[in-house]
Amino acid sequence: MAYKTKQREVLLEYLKKKKGSHITVNDVCDFFDKKGEKIGQTTVYRQLEKMVDEGVVNKYIIDGNSPACFEYVGENKMHTDGKVCFHCKCEVCGALIHMHCDELNSIKGHLEKDHDFMLNPKRTVFYGVCKKCRRKMA
Repeated sequence: MAYKTKQREVLLEYLKKKKGSHITVNDVCDFFDKKGEKIGQTTVYRQLEKMVDEGVVNKYIIDGNSPACFEYVGENKMHTDGKVCFHCKCEVCGALIHMHCDELNSIKGHLEKDHDFMLNPKRTVFYGVCKKCRRKMA
């Protein structure tokens, strides 16, 4: 099934409503299912990849066990607040958390300036245990 312009428009509207959130291909397929439109995962994935190539969507591959996550960033190709975003993943529940942090931006700058190493925030994930899971464990 070819991806129709109308479906692309509906997908873009969905992504805009989810701006600042990570979504998966399954999330998109569930959204279309609820609207009564059956769209295959491969088709959705291809369309999201096109949007990644266009720069309106960021793609995050957190680890080999989790599905790729996508985030609408719009025409300016930045997060909603215009800052670089790092990610934290809870090793207990698997939650993926956006982290906007000036300290991490400083570390990124330090690595570039003092160590001639460019850190890729889209591929940088900090692993640990989230607040909710720590409370459950206490």
